[in-house]
Amino acid sequence: MEPVQALQKYFGYSAFRYQQEAIIQHVLNKKDVLTLMPTGGGKSLCYQLPAVLLDGLTIVISPLIALMKDQVDSLNVNGIPAAFYNSSQTPDEQIQLTTKLRNNQIKLLYLAPERLFGNESKLITFLKSLPVSLIAIDEAHCISHWGHDFRPEYLALAGLKNEFPAIPVIALTATADKLTKKDILEKLNLKDPEIFISSFNRANITYRVVPKKNSFNQLLAFLDERKDDSGIIYCLSRKSTEALAADLKAEGFLAEAYHAGLDNAVKARTQEAFLRDDVKIIVATIAFGMGINKSNVRYVVHVDMPKNIEGYYQETGRAGRDGLPSDAMLLYSPGDAIKLKQFAMIDDNPEQSRIMLNKLNDMVKYCQLQACRRQFLLKYFEEDFPPDCNSCDICLTEFKKFDGTLIAQKALSAVTRLKERFGTNYVIDFLRGSRSEKIREEHKQLKTYGIGADIAKNDWSRYIRELITMGYLEVTDDAFPVLKLTSTSEAILKGQQKVEFIESQTTEEHKPTEALPYEADLLAEIKNIRRDIALHENVPAYIILSDATLLEIATYLPQTLDELRLISGFGDIKLARYGREFLLPVKSYCEKNKLSSKIKLKASKRERKARTENSTNGVRSSSTAFDSFTLYKSGKTIAEIANERNLAASTIEGHLSFYIYTGAIDVLEMVNEEKKLLIKDAIESYGAEKLAPLKEILGEGYSYGEIRAVIAWMRKMGTI
Repeated sequence: MEPVQALQKYFGYSAFRYQQEAIIQHVLNKKDVLTLMPTGGGKSLCYQLPAVLLDGLTIVISPLIALMKDQVDSLNVNGIPAAFYNSSQTPDEQIQLTTKLRNNQIKLLYLAPERLFGNESKLITFLKSLPVSLIAIDEAHCISHWGHDFRPEYLALAGLKNEFPAIPVIALTATADKLTKKDILEKLNLKDPEIFISSFNRANITYRVVPKKNSFNQLLAFLDERKDDSGIIYCLSRKSTEALAADLKAEGFLAEAYHAGLDNAVKARTQEAFLRDDVKIIVATIAFGMGINKSNVRYVVHVDMPKNIEGYYQETGRAGRDGLPSDAMLLYSPGDAIKLKQFAMIDDNPEQSRIMLNKLNDMVKYCQLQACRRQFLLKYFEEDFPPDCNSCDICLTEFKKFDGTLIAQKALSAVTRLKERFGTNYVIDFLRGSRSEKIREEHKQLKTYGIGADIAKNDWSRYIRELITMGYLEVTDDAFPVLKLTSTSEAILKGQQKVEFIESQTTEEHKPTEALPYEADLLAEIKNIRRDIALHENVPAYIILSDATLLEIATYLPQTLDELRLISGFGDIKLARYGREFLLPVKSYCEKNKLSSKIKLKASKRERKARTENSTNGVRSSSTAFDSFTLYKSGKTIAEIANERNLAASTIEGHLSFYIYTGAIDVLEMVNEEKKLLIKDAIESYGAEKLAPLKEILGEGYSYGEIRAVIAWMRKMGTI
């Protein structure tokens, strides 16, 4: 069976996302792989699908018992025999599992790292007697001291390659900076690994940072608009999770606290209730949620600032795993940063303290941004992104600006006069002409002393933060950070460049998001059907079908099993199990309301859009383009697709060019290497605005389709 056939049969998708297909092919070729892919991007599929195709057993190392159970339930519902081995099982259950493993009746076995290499553990000896074909290490960043969630038990996994030298290993994580990535590769002893880094962009999440003022009322205002939604609220301390959960319950919300200090039985009960939607809100410390597979979490709120960007990114990534619009809100207070600094300092380890402080400073910068938050996050993970994402609070707000060149010159002059040797607070006190004894006498004699006395201290703090963000000032990484000029400072001091600051008063303009025109009553009805099936099968509802799948059903109104197969998430196994149960109410609803199927209007939910979908890209996705792409991937030629769809071959070539731009089609499938380079030279010389002049220059041996393909490839590479 080909990977794409297994994808449709077991998981209900007709096309891969991100770099899944290439990753899976490397695993099937028995090569080691490190995969960085955003939360909700489909990491699990990168080992679950090879597990189906490979003979033998796939071992999955996972840090949390609840995550294991969740994944195993989901795989079994999809018709893939999977099991976990952990301390929650009785001896009889473990004996039954051992028998199934010996009889090759299990395809995936989930284990905690401490079970694998625990004291007096005979498990490793037993596993070596089985036909192991693949080892997957989930949440691989846990092995690194530099990661945001280091777990000492993961260090034992360095011995895996000694015990299973010929077995391929795939390590997976959603977040790892350079240091963590290097650490993972070294500690796991991966052999010539291929490294795949997918886009970190979670396009369906809207990011907001709100100044913390009476945080409980701010939180209530946010939650009042989302009463029926599932969400996670993160706090810094165990005590505050319990207090906040109690306060929310008193306000009528279905909320529970979760932290590492709770009894294991209480934690398991709370997590299970959340997965089944009996509890809508979890108020948690970072102990909750790693690897949580609940697809319909609609929001994540941080009522306290996280310690680093990696942790924040992973925690916000628990929202919207089904691809539907979701929110991430952070309540920020400068006091949070002061509190966290003491946690960042590690006794007798100045190097690690320095790294942790730098990570904290990056988190503070994010909170104080006056520029696109998404761009900042992606840049942190070394990914370029345009300066306007249209889905963070900064990009959704119309700011009034004013000419602040003189203010900027005063600040830069002060830093210059103080010989770039002092921090922000000293510079501000100097600018304001402070009489404090801490201002040196020789500095009080300088002309610049007191030139900013007319500006309040808080405003000076904001202006200096903005100058740092704009790159006109920088802060050193020392234990006592000082302000320094940059290469762009001189142009400001000489009056050659204008600086604009943002006024404190802003008007937020929420740009409306385009909602799908779905049948709300039908959606409610099929949600009830899903709930009943889930109760009967004793699994969370989203494991039966995700909210996104139900929304597609209520939108496109499929009338036959063949049409239902086109709904994302309805693979052959689920179609056989649940197809008729969901089809009957749809048909009945349509007959009653005189509606018919809209399946022909269905655009792909499986293909990720390119980073942005604006006119600067020059290409847009559409349902008709996806139809051409599907036929092309099934093996049909461009001429055959054009004939079948009654469209011009040039139109089909245009459709397929979009998928070259997204990376779903290799440009060399449509144009050979020699032609590609010659077309590239012509585009670089004459531009890509008009095709006809390029065609004329290149001559008869080149088609418009080939030129379009190379333009799409160059846009993907960022060279035009």
